[in-house]
Amino acid sequence: MTAIAVDIPLLTLKGQQLEIGAEVKAAVSRVLDSGVYILGPENKAFDAEFAQAISVKYSLGVDSGTSALELALEAVGVGPGDEVIVPSFTFIATATAVSVLGAKPVFADVDPVTMTLDAKSVEGALSPRTKAVIAVHIFGQPCDLDPIVSLARSRKIAVIEDCAQSHLATYKGRPTGSIGDLSAFSFYPSKNLGAAGDAGAVTTNDEKLRDTINILRNCGRSAAAGYDHVRVGHNCRLDEIQAAVLRVKLLRLDAWTASRRRLAAIYDEGLAGLPLKRPPLGSESSKPVFHLYTVRTDRRDALAEDLRRHGIGTGVYYPTPVHLQPAYAALGIKRGALPVSEAASREALSLPMYPELSAADAGRVVETVRRFFK
Repeated sequence: MTAIAVDIPLLTLKGQQLEIGAEVKAAVSRVLDSGVYILGPENKAFDAEFAQAISVKYSLGVDSGTSALELALEAVGVGPGDEVIVPSFTFIATATAVSVLGAKPVFADVDPVTMTLDAKSVEGALSPRTKAVIAVHIFGQPCDLDPIVSLARSRKIAVIEDCAQSHLATYKGRPTGSIGDLSAFSFYPSKNLGAAGDAGAVTTNDEKLRDTINILRNCGRSAAAGYDHVRVGHNCRLDEIQAAVLRVKLLRLDAWTASRRRLAAIYDEGLAGLPLKRPPLGSESSKPVFHLYTVRTDRRDALAEDLRRHGIGTGVYYPTPVHLQPAYAALGIKRGALPVSEAASREALSLPMYPELSAADAGRVVETVRRFFK
């Protein structure tokens, strides 16, 4: 196949680097000059600033979003013999975080409109061994948490929010990451708030859970405990350079989020009337942040190829639902068990989305899509 240059990529960080590159370099230099590289003042400041940004009492930086999920699950007592309900239409780390603790992920289906965890499917997946539920705010769309939280509270089950893609999204006036018992954020470079490498955070409003996470992320000891290790822990600390970079970017997150929402509105208006499903723009009770702008069509692959021929990048997330991944073949779940998740994996196509994308380029994407369907 002849290579075709893509001049409107699915994602690029070049514009962001042009905007804030000098400040990022200054922040990195500040850390290097300080000689303090682990759990220092940048961590402390970022924890406080991020907690304030999402209206939560406590935030603790860790080395990745995957670690954030694993630590959150361990903090609520998930271990061998337990079950954790997770959506199947998600990145596999949502499930593997359960598996590495010796517990079993139990896959539930998703809502056909938002592609987030469906409460009715969760209810059908409950068992006496259920220890927790992970609600993923996929693509920056807030999950309908109230019915899930209600189910969990009635059975004394923990709710963990997977906020890897939902920085500053809100659900009924509350930021995602401030509602569950614990929440896990990823700051992978391509996220709405991204570091210069792997990074993440665990957030909570519970002081005891905060203390547990603080111990777990630091080899089983509190920050000032020296060599007294009170439990078996992990080395999952956020380094000072990443914390410093994140502090610079956090100052722009509101503006970047507003830009994403403006671009989503351009797509929504321009693609109206076509034979594809558009993601919800939001409402008074749910305000997404469009980590990705993902449409659905049964002509997904042909549309992606046509856009590529016109120099427009696209992405397919996630082409195989987790319950059908080879890693979970031993569970014996057959195709057709979770029909909405399976349909989403066949149909979902993400269009270019990043804050620096111009309205003109978004319009070009719209016109190319419209020509394809004509």
